Amino acid sequence: MTTETARDRLRWSLADRQPRLFDDEHERITYPEFAGIEFLHVRAKTIINQIPSAAHLPFEHTINVYRGCSHGCSFCLDGATPILMADGRTRPLADIRPGDVVYGTRRDGSYRRYVQTEVRDHWSTVKPAFKIRLADGTGLIASGEHRFLTNRGWKHVTGSDQGRRRRPHLTLQNSLLGTGGFAEAPKDDAEYRRGYLVGMIRGDGSIGSYSYAYGDVHRFRLALADREALDRSVEYLRDYALHLEPYVFHEATDTTRQMLAVRASSRDVVEFIRELVAWPRRAGLGWSKGFLAGMFDAEGSYSAGVLRIANTDSTILERIVTAANSLGFDTVLEPARANGCRTVRLRGGLREHLRFFLTVDPAITRKRVPPPGYALKSDADLRVVEIAPLGIDIPMYDVTTGTGDFIANGVVSHNCFARPTHRYLDLDPGEDFHRVIVVKINAVEKLRAELASPRWSGATIAMGTNTDPYQRAEGRYELTRGVIGELTRARNPFSILTRSPLITRDLDLLVEAASSAPVSTAFSIGTLDEELWRSLEPGAPHPRGRLEAVASLREAGLPVGVMVAPILPGLTDNRAHLEPVVRAAVEAGATSITPIVLHLRPGVREHYLGWLREHRPDLLTRYEQLYARGSYAEKAARTRIAGRVHALVRELGGPRART
Repeated sequence: MTTETARDRLRWSLADRQPRLFDDEHERITYPEFAGIEFLHVRAKTIINQIPSAAHLPFEHTINVYRGCSHGCSFCLDGATPILMADGRTRPLADIRPGDVVYGTRRDGSYRRYVQTEVRDHWSTVKPAFKIRLADGTGLIASGEHRFLTNRGWKHVTGSDQGRRRRPHLTLQNSLLGTGGFAEAPKDDAEYRRGYLVGMIRGDGSIGSYSYAYGDVHRFRLALADREALDRSVEYLRDYALHLEPYVFHEATDTTRQMLAVRASSRDVVEFIRELVAWPRRAGLGWSKGFLAGMFDAEGSYSAGVLRIANTDSTILERIVTAANSLGFDTVLEPARANGCRTVRLRGGLREHLRFFLTVDPAITRKRVPPPGYALKSDADLRVVEIAPLGIDIPMYDVTTGTGDFIANGVVSHNCFARPTHRYLDLDPGEDFHRVIVVKINAVEKLRAELASPRWSGATIAMGTNTDPYQRAEGRYELTRGVIGELTRARNPFSILTRSPLITRDLDLLVEAASSAPVSTAFSIGTLDEELWRSLEPGAPHPRGRLEAVASLREAGLPVGVMVAPILPGLTDNRAHLEPVVRAAVEAGATSITPIVLHLRPGVREHYLGWLREHRPDLLTRYEQLYARGSYAEKAARTRIAGRVHALVRELGGPRART
């Protein structure tokens, strides 16, 4: 089915087949950050849905502010891709987690500027890999669907100029935008550590031996206001069996920060430190990196886009310039000021500043953070010189951020979105669900009116029974937060089922609501097996992220259940798969643990059996027998699987398992 056909069928269904659900008028919206997704803005005629009694569900009313789900993964990057974090360091994409703060970009007038943004979600899938190589040597590995920001807008890695795969895609005439490939962190070896101590102690320490009438005095002291640099120095000194404990050198005042220090007064120790920080006969690259890191922590600054290191000692200044030049940095030694102090300034703009921080790795975070608001411009040669398939499928990862992008190995990379399945309003369950998201834009005002109606009984309302209320679209529309606010004001009990840690965004409202009415939350977690999760839930938040959210909600005093769901017969119904999930749920503090065996409703059934036919054909006959009578597995199998979960909960000391 083509996208145009899906749109036509959706419009037909909205206008003719489902006149009771929505007004006939609707608006189609697209957003740059939701590539390939259309949002259909509709006005719902009702928002509280009545569940037929024949459904035999534990609730009678539901709210679904969305139909369809943007929890899908269409794009992705190799997990080793370095991502620029808010602290000026990098981290592999595979290790990013929701709540981390990274750099993205935001348009400001005629420019895009670097800004810090929070990671809202993180997930993985397996996709065919493509290699992208840029003129400056930057290398990237991504899926063909992934998008990068170029001199001519957002471009997919691959595409076609005509046909079904027609879309903007990279060519050898494009240049990516950013600073170019990130430098590698220095090797943390003895050479680097000694260089750091030389820079730190010569820059900010004091060493002296004095003779008095009563005898000789030997002193070493290193006093700093930044604990990170002092802790690193103490750690490195321990390599030489010098165990110096920090003490308060200067108490904080209204205008100054507290300073901590380490000191020594033994002649042997002071003499050893003096020898330790002696200039080497030949400085290797590792020593030079450590030395520059130590000097920057001691005497460096980074503000208003200027990176400099100041000192009055001509020998130290010469060593700084020599070390920087040996690493390929362009420096200028500025004229002396009235106090004799001179400054070594690093030229080259943000690209070189980032390379400096990543190459030498200073300890003090506050001094190495790139300034938000810096314009997205660089003289790096980021022309695309190669786009080639690797011929293999590999695990790939992606995130959702508040800005809709992030900085991946020095270039601006687009967010990626998910692809689950369902059938609604004649949309194809395997292809169209993630492409057309129905958004009930009047959900909050409609709920306010329905809660105020004399006919409303105040019954518990369930959310997340059909589509996840915290799917990615919620980050833009915030309809779920609005619904919670109305339920809170009405003191109406409700429950939320989700797979997304985004629920923690609304902790304040949830705690307030729970103070006046019963409120419960639950997460569905079917497996902790990485391979099965990537294959079956490629767009869903990582199970570990969901467990962390369970713990956060419990710490806030909210009841949180874990639904071990879906349990897949023949795949995740044995002890080896169930025990890790149950154990993790118990450790996270779940107040209930509920086993739910896979439901195969029409639409989902065909898609899942298609997946099974491709990946586990040996289980097809078993599934045909288990689900011969409808959407639910035969009762004996459900009872048997539930019994295993109940036994595990008792064994692991968890709450009473629900049936």
